Amino acid sequence: MKDFRQLKVWVKAHNLTLALYQETKNFPKEELYGLTSQMRRACVSIPSNIAEGCGRGSDGQLGHFLQIAMGSASELEYHLLLARDLDLLQSTTYESLTQDLIEIKRMLASFIQKLKAG
Repeated sequence: MKDFRQLKVWVKAHNLTLALYQETKNFPKEELYGLTSQMRRACVSIPSNIAEGCGRGSDGQLGHFLQIAMGSASELEYHLLLARDLDLLQSTTYESLTQDLIEIKRMLASFIQKLKAG
C-alpha cells in the first residue's frame, strides 16, 4: 500500500480538480446537471483512481486504476475543449487547465510504464 498523498501526480490532479471546481462555478445554471457535472466527475475521477490504486495490494491493480485515471483525463480533455468552444471557458483558462491536464497524462503514462517494467 502506497500513500497517494506523496505522489506528485496525485497532488497535481488534486490541484487541477480544485481549479476546475472554481472555474465551473461560473458556468450557467442550466449546465449544472450537464457539462458542469460531467467535467467535475471526470476530473475528480483522476485523483480518486490514483488513491484507490494505491490502496490496492499489487502493482498490477495500481496499474489498472492508473489506466482508469488516464481514461478520465482523456474524457476531461474533450470536456475542456467543448466548454471552450461553447464559450463557457475563456481561451486562457482553457489553455492553462489543458496544459496541467497534459502534464498529468504524461506523468500517468510514465508511472504506468514503470509499473509494467516492474
